[in-house]
Amino acid sequence: MVKYTLNVNGASRSVEVEADTPLLWVLRDSLELTGTKFGCGIAQCGACTVHVNGVPTRSCRTAISTVGSAAVTTIEGIDTPQARALQDAWCELDVPQCGYCQGGQILAAAALLKAKPQPTDADIDAAMARNLCRCASYTRIRQGIKRAAELAATATPAAATPASGRRE
Repeated sequence: MVKYTLNVNGASRSVEVEADTPLLWVLRDSLELTGTKFGCGIAQCGACTVHVNGVPTRSCRTAISTVGSAAVTTIEGIDTPQARALQDAWCELDVPQCGYCQGGQILAAAALLKAKPQPTDADIDAAMARNLCRCASYTRIRQGIKRAAELAATATPAAATPASGRRE
């Protein structure tokens, strides 16, 4: 066992695990951040997506020993204008069905919107192609991303937190 100090969701967290332990299991089992889901275990479905230094990364195939001092952001900790817009759009349009893949979907979509604030359908398809949804809510996911782009474009710093108080 090796001791690692990680930067997860802006906080320093220490764990003692084997060097080849996937980041997914460190997050879920050691740190109890269960929003990141196990899907396929071979980095193909996207349910385990987290951001490592802002880049969408499949945590099921990322060994803890490779993370180092990188900033890891999970669905529990993502707090960017793009993520807030996505969360609002997801609720407004009832995007998820079962919700299992939604953490990975939102993290992938947040990275897309940060890189391309007004993505085309082709941009969305390319960015989201490797994030699978067993419920096949792909049309609603695309609509949610488009709506989030609209919300983010019209948001002002004072309006970034909805009046409903969902995010305090």
